[in-house]
Amino acid sequence: MDDDLIDSGLLPLSRKSLLPGTGFFYPDSLDEERADERVKEAVEGAEAVVVADLDADGLGCAALIRELYDAALDPEPFLADIERRLEDDDPVADKEDEDEEADEDAALDSSVALVGAGPHNVEDALERVAEYADDGIDVYVCDLCPDKYEYVEEALESLVAHVDSVRWFDHHQWGDDVAAAVREAGVDLVVGDSDEECTTDVALRSLDYDFSEQFEELAAVTRDHDLWIREDARSDDLADYAYWVGNEEYVAIVAAYGADLPEQALAYVEHRRVEKGQLIELAVSRAEFKRVGEWTVGVTYGRCSQNEVAEALREQGADAAVIVKPAGSASIRGSESFERAHEVAAYVDGGGHPRAAGCKPDIYDDMLDYANHWSTQGSAAKRVILAAFERVAETAEEEEEAEPEDEGVETEL
Repeated sequence: MDDDLIDSGLLPLSRKSLLPGTGFFYPDSLDEERADERVKEAVEGAEAVVVADLDADGLGCAALIRELYDAALDPEPFLADIERRLEDDDPVADKEDEDEEADEDAALDSSVALVGAGPHNVEDALERVAEYADDGIDVYVCDLCPDKYEYVEEALESLVAHVDSVRWFDHHQWGDDVAAAVREAGVDLVVGDSDEECTTDVALRSLDYDFSEQFEELAAVTRDHDLWIREDARSDDLADYAYWVGNEEYVAIVAAYGADLPEQALAYVEHRRVEKGQLIELAVSRAEFKRVGEWTVGVTYGRCSQNEVAEALREQGADAAVIVKPAGSASIRGSESFERAHEVAAYVDGGGHPRAAGCKPDIYDDMLDYANHWSTQGSAAKRVILAAFERVAETAEEEEEAEPEDEGVETEL
């Protein structure tokens, strides 16, 4: 197949918005081979390994842990590369476009390795670290929550058996049984209040180290975006920068500069936001609004920044927003009037927070299903997720009916 057919960077924006990134089209077997090579190269000789979600929150944890081990990378080579990209108008592709080759060679200079993972493949990352890392090291798992313990059981127990310690920091909604099983496996698990803390907050207070105010501020600004507080303009800068650049670059820059990104990074973010805004506009223009129970749900499709799209749909009257992505996953965002996003996601093979959750419906059996997904702008996924909203609405109605009425009691004198 011609490589140009899967290179979304060559497409007009209107078509790029409808299709997944280049990395989607690589076979899992090829991805697994590359993942094995990347993890093996990263962890060999490391004194500690961070397994983290690769958003600003997970990467913020990595910056803290490298500071703890005095293993931060020199930011100067990354700053020089940013300037080169801007001069050449050759921005690094979005992470979903990358073929996930190992991050910058500078990663080899840090004694704290960074291994990326997501909620649906955390067990694979743990298994690879268990296989390739040296005995007696420290392992940190950050900003990840397994839906069931059996998903990570074998890999986690293998890891615990040959490393010195495993510490797990998170702020998602953990099931009591899952948390208990992880702790019983020998893991020091700390789960923060998902309404109050991001995982960087949890790591900051859990690590035995006197972090400077710069790192405290980094945690606060990361929280501002991760919990969708949005009172600090810098939080959008961090989130966008983490999304658009290599993981090692982000960790090195925030470790050196904290939440106040250097001018080169800010210039790069502004450069990329032109296309980001156009993709947001396309997704918002496709939105439909459905009434489910007592809620209005805005539903759309596209390759876009889901948080900004959700905000735009809320401004148009939505209590909740669903953004179905070309790769098959979906983001569910709530509001003050809808705090059951994680309950909806749980019905569709996902999870998350009351106001922010994600899922990937199990409806894609072959490439024809994906072809239908792209050509119909996610119609099947939308139906499945709206059905989950209906189930949550039914539960809410039953809960309301079960609540005893607050009846006044007359007293005779």
